Amino acid sequence: MRILLVEDNRALAEGLSTLLRGSGYAVDVVSDGASAHAVAAAESFDLVILDLNLPEMDGLDVLRAMRARQNRAAVLILTARGTPEERVKGLDLGADDYLIKPFDIGEFEARVRVLLRRQAGLRASVVSYGNVSLDLTSRSFSSAGMPIEIPARMNKSSRRPSSRAGKVVAKDAIVQSLTGLDDDLSPNAIEQYVSRLRKRLAPFGLTVRTARGIGYYLDKTAGPE
Repeated sequence: MRILLVEDNRALAEGLSTLLRGSGYAVDVVSDGASAHAVAAAESFDLVILDLNLPEMDGLDVLRAMRARQNRAAVLILTARGTPEERVKGLDLGADDYLIKPFDIGEFEARVRVLLRRQAGLRASVVSYGNVSLDLTSRSFSSAGMPIEIPARMNKSSRRPSSRAGKVVAKDAIVQSLTGLDDDLSPNAIEQYVSRLRKRLAPFGLTVRTARGIGYYLDKTAGPE
């Protein structure tokens, strides 16, 4: 499990990072909001422990930017700003938990464990292949935390191959997945959807290949086109 700790109090950051690493977590530490924003956009974390009173960029702005990018990392706000209004604002912006300074270290560790257990459960519902991820719960595609816009019919026809990446999916199974969207589905409709899907996935280094006479399968190309 990977954690990003955003804390400008050096002594507290050193103490918490030592504690978390001692529990077996990989921990990255930054001390200002701009760095937190940049690192969270470029790297993948299971949990972000976020102070609010940060230099360069407020913690709530970091959180807002994360959720706007559909970054699904759990966020534990760790701050002295503990008014009900501040807590409500943080939770409304997408924080998963809120802990007020000063805090009990045992409670801090327990909250971290709870959030990471939750993330482990959510991770099981996400299928990744190459640079693309399919969230089986929201039925949405993304790459590096950024959503991939795929029209409804194309999205529905692509889920089965994506959820079984590298394995052949019969054409009949894809036809069944489209039932109700296109009742008069022509023999060439699937080929059209697959052709369009190839164009959508090409920039991410993926393609849909044909298993002649059987169906289709998702495969990696030599690299992003």
